[in-house]
Amino acid sequence: MSYQKYGISPQLVERIKTKMKNPAAKERVKLLVDGVTKSDLQNSAKVRRLVKSSAAILNEKFSPADEERFVKFVVDQKIDPNNTLHLIKLWGMFR
Repeated sequence: MSYQKYGISPQLVERIKTKMKNPAAKERVKLLVDGVTKSDLQNSAKVRRLVKSSAAILNEKFSPADEERFVKFVVDQKIDPNNTLHLIKLWGMFR
């Protein structure tokens, strides 16, 4: 798994995936990321804000080190939310 190379634990990913199955939490996260652009996902400050906000929505407490790992992972992926192939690649990583 690509995210493991960044020091993100599979247990944490599984816990978040389980929480995202809650329709209310899923909808709140979807609203949070609605309108996010490729340039937003290349800006560390904006990604950090998204990570903190989504953690609050999912009632997760990330350490500063975990937060930094998530930010680095997202920025390094060069995700374009308008590119279907990028989204399929991400989906494949976390299914």
